[in-house]
Amino acid sequence: MTHPLVVGVDGSDPSLTAVDWAVDEAARHGVPLRLVHASLWEIYEGTQPSFGTDRPAEELVAEHIVASCVDRARRLDPEVDVSGRVLAEDAVSALLRTGPEAFALVTGSRGRGQVAGMLLGSVSLAVAARAVCPVFVVRGAEPNRRGELGRVVVGVGGVTGGAGAVRFAVREAGVRGCALTAVRAWRTRAREPVDHPRAGGDAARSREQRAATDLDDALREAVREHPRVDVDRRAAEGPAHRVLLDAAAGADLIVVGARRHGHFGLQLGRVAHTLLHHAACPVAVVPQRL
Repeated sequence: MTHPLVVGVDGSDPSLTAVDWAVDEAARHGVPLRLVHASLWEIYEGTQPSFGTDRPAEELVAEHIVASCVDRARRLDPEVDVSGRVLAEDAVSALLRTGPEAFALVTGSRGRGQVAGMLLGSVSLAVAARAVCPVFVVRGAEPNRRGELGRVVVGVGGVTGGAGAVRFAVREAGVRGCALTAVRAWRTRAREPVDHPRAGGDAARSREQRAATDLDDALREAVREHPRVDVDRRAAEGPAHRVLLDAAAGADLIVVGARRHGHFGLQLGRVAHTLLHHAACPVAVVPQRL
């Protein structure tokens, strides 16, 4: 059975943007697209949509949201198998429950009821932090969302350098027919003892070389499986969250990993949090089992 790409919809502009993006993603991978609306989403986000002067019952509103989103997706690409469903639970629970049988989950950057200017909605953050499958959070500038830049970026190093995230990123680059940039951030210790100026330069070169070696090690197996993907290895000096934010500005998608701790869900570190709130392109969070 082919696992579907599951999208959370609530009728907000960010969720419609997520639907549009997910149609292309489902087509690239040849998987069905399932649109899910939680009937308690209005309570969770604190507001209810209005369609005209009459306010329909919650059940009719939920059905309208799903039907309109399904119609939108089918018009964008009639070849994609699209269906929709209303689930009688809160949005986070509904999406997390579909995760074990999903190819991936997709959310917008924020939902209805979020205060304008909020960086990331509570539903999107909770799903990205707890899902057992990859999660795409669709955000960023239009050229990045449309895939106009021809590049996928993956963070390599520590948690973000997990094999699952790297394989996922290489596969994404492959189905998109674009290049992959693998980024490994490195830093010289602030209080590293230096007896001579040249020694400081040697220490920096040593750390940069180690970062380059880490890139080669992390990519070796995935690149062997996808030899046609053009891979650019980039060892960059600086804090990882800043280095990856810079890389995301020129990407269609940035991929990071997150620790998986048994039944306690994922642990999102500073890098993942920063990208989910600030990245100029969609973000994929891939679980890494420890």
